Amino acid sequence: SKLEFLHSKFTDEELPPIYHGNPITDRRSTFQAHLAPVVTPKQVKNVLAELYKNKKIASATHNIYAYRIFCEDKQTFLQDCEDDGETAAGGRLLHLMQILNVRNVLVVVSRWYGGILLGPDRFKHINNCARNILVDQNYSNFSENASRQLGKNKRIRKDKKKTEC
Repeated sequence: SKLEFLHSKFTDEELPPIYHGNPITDRRSTFQAHLAPVVTPKQVKNVLAELYKNKKIASATHNIYAYRIFCEDKQTFLQDCEDDGETAAGGRLLHLMQILNVRNVLVVVSRWYGGILLGPDRFKHINNCARNILVDQNYSNFSENASRQLGKNKRIRKDKKKTEC
């Protein structure tokens, strides 16, 4: 059955691998992205719990995250985001993931505030961290004209298919 196939590949209790991106520092604030492949909301919770065991990540001023899980049977996305006090940052992160048309992935961006307000630059750093780790982990076949075609023909990654949400 579909469910057995999913569970033989990735059980809810199994912790997916977690990857860490290169930090970006600007005016004493540091931003770092973390990424994990996920196929269930339970895995999202497990990854977040694992990340928060790291004292440095747990002590970040903000841990902004977003995830997108593709449900093959319904042909829909299960997605959510969290600002963690950085107003609108989670929604912007999720929007980036939608533009890149990524699926079955959680991205967390940690920010350690350095005492100097960055204004809108903070969103640029959050998105750059997230985009870099998605590209590094081959989640994006993003090309320059893919952004121009936004909404017309969304690219679909065919190499990793999951059968259930």
